[in-house]
Amino acid sequence: MVTTVACQPVPARRADAERDVAAILEAGAGLLSADPTAGPADVATAAGVSLAVLHRHFPSREALVDAVLDRAADLADAVLEHECIDAAPAPEAMAGLLRSAWEVLDRHRRLFVAVDPAPATEKDREHRERPLRGVRRLIERGRRDGDFRHDLPLPWLVTTFFAIIRGAAQEREAGRLKAEEVGHVLATTMLSLLAPAGDRSR
Repeated sequence: MVTTVACQPVPARRADAERDVAAILEAGAGLLSADPTAGPADVATAAGVSLAVLHRHFPSREALVDAVLDRAADLADAVLEHECIDAAPAPEAMAGLLRSAWEVLDRHRRLFVAVDPAPATEKDREHRERPLRGVRRLIERGRRDGDFRHDLPLPWLVTTFFAIIRGAAQEREAGRLKAEEVGHVLATTMLSLLAPAGDRSR
């Protein structure tokens, strides 16, 4: 007699594994942003999986942190490489970016500063710099088109962009800014800052 062994279909196992990985990376991003010393056990608990499951996908803390940083960089890339960023007029693209993606960009910056304050490798520096380059490209286009100011250094405007996002996140966490207000407040503030002198004087 031939004995058959019931087994779960491979696609189902793969879907479960993908859900576990997504939960681990999401939990890792949140925990490491707040506490860069958080370990695999902390992340597993926050993700709702066992430590054994976490280690199946990420055998070491270094592998886990690298994967979390990779994901953060990929998410930031995705919002900054959306076609509307280069196709829409710069003020419209800036407002749309801030309204739809400010949380992604804030998490990226917060995570990299917390986990990797002094990037040691070229890969580390690349991950950290990619979002800055995307924002810089958008501001440069606005300056070329006459929509954004020229009287302040470009690096300062990029730094201010991320500083304003961080400030808005802190205000929301403190309860002084409602979640539904953040996008509008950010877009209005940044576009006012970027406007050429003539537009600001009206």
